[in-house]
Amino acid sequence: MAEKQIELNSVEIAAAVFGNGDHNIRRLESEFGITAVSRGTMLKLCGEPAGVNAAARAVEGMLLLMESHTPLETQTVNYCISLARDGEEQRIRELTEDFVAVTAKGRPIRPKTLGQKEYLQAIRTHAITFGVGPAGTGKTYLAVAMAVKAFKAKDVSRIILTRPAVEAGEKLGFLPGDLQQKVDPYLRPLYDGLFDMLGEETFARLLEKQVIEVAPLAYMRGRTLDDSFIILDEAQNTTPEQMKMFLTRMGNGSRIVVTGDVTQIDLPDKSRSGLVDALRVLKGIEGIAQVRFSEKDVVRHRLVQQIVKAYEQAASGKVAAPAGHYKQI
Repeated sequence: MAEKQIELNSVEIAAAVFGNGDHNIRRLESEFGITAVSRGTMLKLCGEPAGVNAAARAVEGMLLLMESHTPLETQTVNYCISLARDGEEQRIRELTEDFVAVTAKGRPIRPKTLGQKEYLQAIRTHAITFGVGPAGTGKTYLAVAMAVKAFKAKDVSRIILTRPAVEAGEKLGFLPGDLQQKVDPYLRPLYDGLFDMLGEETFARLLEKQVIEVAPLAYMRGRTLDDSFIILDEAQNTTPEQMKMFLTRMGNGSRIVVTGDVTQIDLPDKSRSGLVDALRVLKGIEGIAQVRFSEKDVVRHRLVQQIVKAYEQAASGKVAAPAGHYKQI
């Protein structure tokens, strides 16, 4: 058995590390099989040496986050635990040193995982970036944040958002309203990011001036898009022909971000996904980055991460229904 004591610098820091109702240290006990006791500003960890050391590293990661004024939310604590398990808690510092923008309400936007940091760096340094991974990894939100940042810095003159309207077969004529109203249901996730970054009034004004343009993918055909930041969301639902058409719209001074999840293809013939095809065809081309997220990068509710992992294991045949887990009613 091993024992380690960690003296925290203040009551405020201790309260944040321990969590509401000692929730965070209960998580440490559960994850590392140790016993954690808190008294005042002191945290004592007891158990097998490997577990105690890993828990201490997780606390170190939490303290690094607090140094950069990052709140210890459930997701950030879980990520510290995940990195500590792999002995990489010091890499938390890389997240605190990165910065994207400030929302309309003054909240700073930073990467919350190393996968997100890699994604942001790829967008900064490549003309075309593919962000591929499960739901909840921040692919779309961070792309929108980078688009707004580029627009405010005058690196681009407009933002173009597009998404395949698979459910309507790209034939939106039967829906009521003008083009904007027809495509709104499909582009709501993109709107949410823009509202957060710009505020609703500024967004509406830029949309009216066509500085921000929203259109279904089919309306990109025949255009050349210069000096623009272009985001293609839900790209797994494009066909190879649509993807080629979209990528070849790129003009001078433009940047493209393509996001999607290859496990959520809604096309009738899933083997014909334009995203899957593009990742294969364009691999290794200079100026094009491919960033792949995993369940560790999920920044929504902790159960989302577990759900994603469970489905991945089921798809690979590595999991079976646990014996005795169900009871007959």
